[in-house]
Amino acid sequence: MATITQPPTQEQPLDPDGIAGSSVRRGDRTFLGLSTGSGIFVLVLMAGIAVFLIWQSIPAFTENTANPLTEQSWLPDADPPVFGFAVLFFGTIVTSIIAMLLAVPIGYGIALFIAFYAPARVASILGFLVDLLAAVPSIIFGLWGLYYFMPYVVPAAEWLSQYLGWIPLFANDPEIWTKSILMAGLVLAIMILPTVSAISREVFLQVPRMHVEAALALGATRWEMIRMAVFPFSRPGMISAAMLGLGRALGETIAVALVLSAVFEINWQITAPGGNSFAANIALKWGEAGDVGRSALIASGLVLFFITLIVNMTARWVISRRKDFSGAN
Repeated sequence: MATITQPPTQEQPLDPDGIAGSSVRRGDRTFLGLSTGSGIFVLVLMAGIAVFLIWQSIPAFTENTANPLTEQSWLPDADPPVFGFAVLFFGTIVTSIIAMLLAVPIGYGIALFIAFYAPARVASILGFLVDLLAAVPSIIFGLWGLYYFMPYVVPAAEWLSQYLGWIPLFANDPEIWTKSILMAGLVLAIMILPTVSAISREVFLQVPRMHVEAALALGATRWEMIRMAVFPFSRPGMISAAMLGLGRALGETIAVALVLSAVFEINWQITAPGGNSFAANIALKWGEAGDVGRSALIASGLVLFFITLIVNMTARWVISRRKDFSGAN
């Protein structure tokens, strides 16, 4: 008995004006509205924070009898009030620079090893450990640095002062080796290292596999492949990872407060006690501050707010300039 087969039927194209098309367009419009609203909300929130900080800082600026940019003392509750941000600016910037100089290249190296050198099982374990370290609270790093890491840093600081003391940066006239800017910078470097490494690793893993295989097929070594195929594609993401680490270093409070001396003076000898930071100063002096003192601390928070804003805007500008040459287009 013959079997009758039906001729194959072609799929009817989806009506662009049908229900499915309408639902897709409706979803796109909803998502566009939500994303636009979220962006506007973030801008409004930042503006609200800036307005609050400026409003609360007015009493301190009007009562202050010194130049807040050059004054190196902090006596906002004295009569008359005298305070400045020079010491805070110095301590914040120098500790952040030390942290970035150490953490960024090491973080990139760890990310490259996990992404391109380590076996799959080892890379999975190391990636999990890096992500876990990135989630550790800062107070843990501060306590670890204060009670465990500091005794190991003291011999290194003594060595720097003994053999490189002819450089004013490494000299140590009081011969006191604890709670220095160097110590704070090292703790910050260890604290931001997992953040830089974790984000850089994810960026490196997003490099198109064809770029990597093409470089290797043309005879490039592993390092040449990374330099010619991975770095151009990943440069904006690498800058973003470094800037996120810098943002955490600039705003760190408890870890710096535990390992940095509360001496309110600019000390260019990074192996000796001295210096302070915006966030640590706010945390340490808020409870004992009077009305003008609290206003002065809010004013220092305003300065830190603008420093962070400038850093992020600079990072965005650098990324926007480099993305056209990243190889991702």
